[in-house]
Amino acid sequence: MPKPTREQRQRHDPFSDFKVEEREKPAPVAPPVSPTQELTEIIAGIELLPPSRMLPDRFQPRPLLPLDIAKRFFGGEIDCYQAARAWRKQARTDDGMQKQIDQLLSMADTFDEHGQIKAITGSFVPNSNGTYIFQIETGERRFWAACLKYVKSKAKEEPNLRVEVVDHPSRYRQVIENRHAEPPSAVAQAREIAALLLENAGVTPDPDLDDPYDYFRQALEGRRPHKTWPRIEELMQLSRPRMVQLLNLLKFPSPILEKANRNNLSERVLREILARPESDWEPLVRAVIEEGLTAEEVAVAQPSESGKQKKRSKKKRMLPAQSAIRGLRTFTRSVSKVDKETQGELLDELADEMMVKGEAHTALPLIEELGRLLRARVERN
Repeated sequence: MPKPTREQRQRHDPFSDFKVEEREKPAPVAPPVSPTQELTEIIAGIELLPPSRMLPDRFQPRPLLPLDIAKRFFGGEIDCYQAARAWRKQARTDDGMQKQIDQLLSMADTFDEHGQIKAITGSFVPNSNGTYIFQIETGERRFWAACLKYVKSKAKEEPNLRVEVVDHPSRYRQVIENRHAEPPSAVAQAREIAALLLENAGVTPDPDLDDPYDYFRQALEGRRPHKTWPRIEELMQLSRPRMVQLLNLLKFPSPILEKANRNNLSERVLREILARPESDWEPLVRAVIEEGLTAEEVAVAQPSESGKQKKRSKKKRMLPAQSAIRGLRTFTRSVSKVDKETQGELLDELADEMMVKGEAHTALPLIEELGRLLRARVERN
């Protein structure tokens, strides 16, 4: 294959590739034959690929796609762009999911300014139709960033992304890449630790597994040889007992793990929820997400154990100050999520209501004093 020119090797913006016709196009998909020296040369020369010729790792330690969409995507029912559209639609009613998408779109915007700084790594594997597809090892965030931007911008042609072929993909490389990208959630850390333990034990994912979390849960089964821990401790920068605590989070059902991951719930909060009766898990996770409950509040909360009687007793035990603080946190968290214009309308309506009900003169000095105290703390930081 001809050696790429210097211009072809220049770092570029993947989205600027839409209308550049003079640039050499990616090599064609390899024929449905076993890899030969010729095929290896073709693969080694590829530097640019569109997302439609790539496939993320379904058992990537840090999950991105919602479970229901991931099942359809990896099952071949929808392509990457249809998955991106479904993801954006589902995010309209899920703040945690919308935050994920906004972060990925922000990453895609940096491609416009700086180009794709890091290549997506992976290897070519046989596809179900007898061709070869690029299996992503690291860089799934860049992949979905490109897909989401393509869908949002309604572009007519696919973007091209830089890829780098690696001979031996590994879970260790995935974990290192993920940890450099952003701090992992507690659930993501649990999956990372499980993936490393399973790779050390030679346990590979079963592609027919309906739920990818079932693969990671295998790390909970039996004891691991002591010698498998030191290397993982060095990479994760966590003690073995701490990693065992994180692994135990995989005892939650998958829908709860997905919500906890998407909303970045802490291990301490999740540990408190895990210690409660299973019937309380879902309502407590929902309360943590919606009301910002702390681990201490989760420990004393009684959302559903024995019906109305216990709910009444909980209200009697809660101090008025605790109830007021929780209400204020819920209010500020909810108002901060809407745009500036809507915020102004809500605050204006609230001011009118408090004035009509005669609460304005009481509330004003309290709000001003709270503002003064908050400002002092912000300035100290």
